[in-house]
Amino acid sequence: MSSRRDTALLSPGNYDDDAESLRSPSEQDSDSEDDEFLRNSRTTLELAEHDRSVLEQEDEMEKLLTRRGPTHDIRRLFSPNRSAVKIGKRERRRRRQKEKDARRGRREKRYQDGVFEMEEGHRDDESSLLSSSSSDLDQIVPEESNNVPRVSRLKLALIFVSIFVLFLICLLGAYKASSHYRASHTTVHPLSNGTALFAPTTILISLDGFRADFLDRGLTPTLNKFIASGISPQYMLPSFPSVTFPNHFTLVTGLYPESHGVVGNTFWDPGLGEEFFYTHPTVSMQPKWWNAEPLWMTAENQGMVTAIHMWPGSEAHIGDMDPTHLDKYNGSEALPRKVTRILEFLDMGGLEDESLVVPDRPQFIAAYVPNVDADGHKYGPNSTEIRSTISDVDTMLGDLFAGLEERNLTDIVNIVVVSDHGMATTSTDRLIQLDDTVDLNLVDRIDGWPLRGLRPKRPEDLEVLKSQVEVLGEKFSHAVEVYTRETMPERYHFSKNDRIAPLWVIPKTGWAIVERPEFDAQAALQGGETYHPRGVHGYDHEHPLMRAVFVARGPAFPHKPNSRVEAFQNINVYNIVCDSLGIAPLPNNGTLRLPLTPVGLHSDEDAPHLDPPSDPPVSSVSTSLASAQTPTAAPSHPTSPAGGSTTQPQDKPNSEDEQGPTWWGTLWGKVEGLKDWAGGIIEGVKDAFTSSR
Repeated sequence: MSSRRDTALLSPGNYDDDAESLRSPSEQDSDSEDDEFLRNSRTTLELAEHDRSVLEQEDEMEKLLTRRGPTHDIRRLFSPNRSAVKIGKRERRRRRQKEKDARRGRREKRYQDGVFEMEEGHRDDESSLLSSSSSDLDQIVPEESNNVPRVSRLKLALIFVSIFVLFLICLLGAYKASSHYRASHTTVHPLSNGTALFAPTTILISLDGFRADFLDRGLTPTLNKFIASGISPQYMLPSFPSVTFPNHFTLVTGLYPESHGVVGNTFWDPGLGEEFFYTHPTVSMQPKWWNAEPLWMTAENQGMVTAIHMWPGSEAHIGDMDPTHLDKYNGSEALPRKVTRILEFLDMGGLEDESLVVPDRPQFIAAYVPNVDADGHKYGPNSTEIRSTISDVDTMLGDLFAGLEERNLTDIVNIVVVSDHGMATTSTDRLIQLDDTVDLNLVDRIDGWPLRGLRPKRPEDLEVLKSQVEVLGEKFSHAVEVYTRETMPERYHFSKNDRIAPLWVIPKTGWAIVERPEFDAQAALQGGETYHPRGVHGYDHEHPLMRAVFVARGPAFPHKPNSRVEAFQNINVYNIVCDSLGIAPLPNNGTLRLPLTPVGLHSDEDAPHLDPPSDPPVSSVSTSLASAQTPTAAPSHPTSPAGGSTTQPQDKPNSEDEQGPTWWGTLWGKVEGLKDWAGGIIEGVKDAFTSSR
């Protein structure tokens, strides 16, 4: 009885008495199937499913009526009143749906106490299904959809290409902006020696005046062993002029002297109206002379600690920035002290010390060794004294390498050993008396040494000086070359700077140019006076006597031991050292980058053999005397300013006091000349038998 009552209650006719009264006769006629379905007792799920099927059928009918074909419109087959009939039916369907929803709402409220329970979430699902019925979709007019403008494929392609190009531009900009960071960080791979972590570290050591063939004299076992374990050319070319200050700045900038501005050991700057003089540190160690960024500044700017030990120019506060650790020049410093100082830098706290905000240990260490150059000037490159100095410097390097080995740093720290130029022997009979041909009263300043750069006092005097210098060049073509700044050989790269004088007299290797009263060549030759300095450099940078050295070893040089590369110029050292440290070099004249490309081994049978270079031959004493006794008188120019003086920089070691010509002095001078000549031959023979590399 109870179940029958419950079933009857589920019939809409029992719980909704006015259900039929809400329906119009037309609806009753048109929805007879619905009425027949609703007469029986149905659950809510069955009612929803029935409504859904009815709506789907009507949707299919509507689609058939509104579908457009490529050549015809089905709606045109019906009368214009058809749309009105269709819309009326939709309105009836909406009203009927509202009535059903209302009946279900009352039924849920009436039996919420247990007669039956709706499935959780079913009402929401049902309403969502009903809300997306064809009555809503029918509001879309098909013709309107065809009026939407279409974007052509070409325009879409252009848009996508533009976006892609902009993305690439942004990516490239970000790449360039991060170049310094990448260079100083992405290549950093700390190495451990067992007790400490070392970021990429390079020690650059300059042996001033160490000529390349000094390695072939049997005096350098350490350096020869170093060559056998590393990579090197047979020699390295300096830059012109082959003197100390220009070449040391080239080594740490990669620029020719004409580009970095230090064009000599002495020179005049017409813009500043001042003279650079390398032996006057209060003048030369001012930043205004140094117009390029040296390697230690490049490293410091990229977050690296540097230590510079007496390197020429390091005290000039270039760019208002000093190296983190700076040792001032001390020409009397003992060689063992240099070794101790370099090892002290390596013993400083580094990456492994977390208490340090910035590590104290430098990654770039540059050290300057002046001993070979100093004794080469004083005694000559073929003297007994220089042999001892070469051996002492080699011992110093041996002590340094031993210190690295004790610290287990041989394969962790890069070592680069270079020199700045070579050295040639001078002779009293290889002198040119400049003032015998050129009127120095017209000269305002003389730049350089042993080169002589002439600056006229007045612009109109330049042509007169040119003609006089040309006469000098013709008369002594075996001894000098003469150029204007415009006719300077291109390979010298020595013309594009106002600090370069307009007129030059360049002696050939082994010759020297002198002016009175500083030195009288004729009197010295007649009196048997020996010219000092006994060794000179600054000549053509490609001459064999000017050749320098380059040897490298370490983790940045993963080449076969004893590797040989083609000879190169020292403008390339800057890039090589920057690459070994993992920093980005500034634009420069160098072209080589790491890794270097070996062409073989020094020990290869087909490796070229270089004969030791010899000094220029000694001139005939009689020829020199004859030349000196008949000098070409310098033209007189009374238009020169009264009281005018010629500035002649004393940028070389002072010569000995002049001695008067005596027969004994002349004879003794000849004996001394023969002694030097014989000594040179003996040394050459010894070197030929003892050379090893």
